[in-house]
Amino acid sequence: MVSRRALKITMIVLTVIGLGVASYLTYVHYSGIKPACSLGGSCEKVQTSTYSHLAGVPVALLGLIGYVSILALLLAPESELTRFGTVAVTTIGFGFSAYLTYRELFSIHAVCEWCASSAVIMTLLVVLAVWRFLLGEPLRGEGAAAAGDGRRDAGSSLGALRP
Repeated sequence: MVSRRALKITMIVLTVIGLGVASYLTYVHYSGIKPACSLGGSCEKVQTSTYSHLAGVPVALLGLIGYVSILALLLAPESELTRFGTVAVTTIGFGFSAYLTYRELFSIHAVCEWCASSAVIMTLLVVLAVWRFLLGEPLRGEGAAAAGDGRRDAGSSLGALRP
């Protein structure tokens, strides 16, 4: 089974990658340059479509804000509230990404590989966030075992260390 620490680190790495994608797309939007795209202009078609803004705000910027929020929740002291907040924000991000992917496929008829990669990242993040939330609170002493001690007595509810 994957440790809570490895799960959290994986989520942080995915979030930082998503932050990079959203930062790039936000930069592309505000600088007015064409996005790098191997699909022959599909990214530009998506980035300049009517669906690239929500209430006048670029969706790339909304993605950037979303990834920053997820990172802040992951770096905050772990509690049931921060784990639930991570589930909430990733669920909203996943739903919005699903909507935008639908629009790419059925309204714009073009796929932006940057947007698709962000949708995959958000899908992974929501699955991991739910998994992390369902794991619940670590047992007392689990932090010492996760830090490399490895001698936690799995049968003890207090997580006492063996000699």
